[in-house]
Amino acid sequence: MKSTVFHASVLGCILSLAACSGAGNVPGATSGGPPAAALRAAAAFTIGSATFKNDKTVPLTMVYNGNGCKGGDKSPELHWAGVPKKTKSFAVLMLDVTAIFWHWGMYNIAPTATSLPQNAGTPSSKYGKEVLNDWAIYYGRKNRGYGGPCPPPGLVHHYVITLYALDTTLTLPKSAHVENLDLAIRGHVLGSTAITGLYKT
Repeated sequence: MKSTVFHASVLGCILSLAACSGAGNVPGATSGGPPAAALRAAAAFTIGSATFKNDKTVPLTMVYNGNGCKGGDKSPELHWAGVPKKTKSFAVLMLDVTAIFWHWGMYNIAPTATSLPQNAGTPSSKYGKEVLNDWAIYYGRKNRGYGGPCPPPGLVHHYVITLYALDTTLTLPKSAHVENLDLAIRGHVLGSTAITGLYKT
């Protein structure tokens, strides 16, 4: 009987400790001051676009011009707010998460920037450095910067444009692809925010 009471008591203590130790991880918990503040700071970093709405179909201006598609092939307008402190530069990456196909990579965007105009993602962009997108695999190095959606017929594809606030500026070779940029930013991300566009052919 004493053994049963002892084990129950120990179990109760363990459960109490687990509950107490987890309180700081619950959003809004009063004992989780720093984590809650960090969550509020992360939530404040936001991105939007005047070109398309989040989780809505992108316009023809964004669609690739080639591979059977006849679009404007222009990167969308983007704007953001709530930049993390100590940001030294921004990078923008656009990935078709349905097909795992990189459409855009731009880096060393000025830390004072709060937006990119439509068609900022050109090979000789003045807004940042551009890398080769995955269209370059099929159609050559002219595909630097933004290359719009042009998926195979059938599925609706999801195009995620992510803005990264970095704690440094980057140096990449001119031959770099978006995959190289994706690797280069790791370990330097202060915060990120994303917007998703949809497209189907």
